[in-house]
Amino acid sequence: MEDVVVLDQVSKFYKDFKLDRISFSVKKGFIHGLIGRNGAGKTSTIKLLMNLIKPDEGSIRIFGLDNREHGKEIRQRIGFVYADNHYYEDLTVEKMKRVIASFYHNWDEQAYRRYLGMFDLPADKKIKHLSKGMKMKYSIALALSHHAELIIMDEPTSGLDPVVRREILELMSEIIQDENKTVLFSTHITSDLEQVADYITFIHDGHIQFSLTKDEVMEKYTLVKGRTDLLDPDTRKPFIGLRETPVGFEGLSDNPKLVFELFGNQAIYERPSLEDIMVYTIKFNHHAR
Repeated sequence: MEDVVVLDQVSKFYKDFKLDRISFSVKKGFIHGLIGRNGAGKTSTIKLLMNLIKPDEGSIRIFGLDNREHGKEIRQRIGFVYADNHYYEDLTVEKMKRVIASFYHNWDEQAYRRYLGMFDLPADKKIKHLSKGMKMKYSIALALSHHAELIIMDEPTSGLDPVVRREILELMSEIIQDENKTVLFSTHITSDLEQVADYITFIHDGHIQFSLTKDEVMEKYTLVKGRTDLLDPDTRKPFIGLRETPVGFEGLSDNPKLVFELFGNQAIYERPSLEDIMVYTIKFNHHAR
């Protein structure tokens, strides 16, 4: 499968944070989720991809091109969708479109009109009078109207009501029916990605925890529940995160075979959600190895 995005040992140093030699790739024709808590490094990663900040180490290739040397060419082929509104609030939808359209060689006015109708967006309404959900749909309409091959979405469902969130997720699934289009979707709302993502990259504290297909993630991890007296220094070792109470324990492991050998039928084994994986990795990690 063709790689649309390749990050190779990319680092970015800040005063109190380090994005540390991250590497992962985004496959053409799929939805790739980038998950992690706020401050984990998701936005910095996206800014690096968009060439808004420069890496201190490593390389980034998009469409096979170095993103620093070919930034202008690459941006013509990318659509950006931000969680926050970056438009001129006092302009109408139509006037803002004219500003955006002027930057793209492949602007398709017919496609844009089609998306306005699809999303029920009023062309004569000022940006400041649009709801947050309508602003998000407007951003997506603009991103799709110049035939972007890679759609980068930074927290697109944050703060939206459940109905609009579902509409955005369904739209993402429709986008990749065109196998030439790819979506990179950054979010801390893991349940959204469980519905639509094909690949998941988990970033925590500036490090990549994993970058796998969603199915591989579900096979890799197991949630174990049992009595506290089953725990000792050896049986604790396979756990990434462990939560103990007076009546029992719950732990996340990335070695399902080993934990079953240790606990057998004395424990309960469940498939964790992406949220479980994040929580046990981040919050309960100090209880484990």
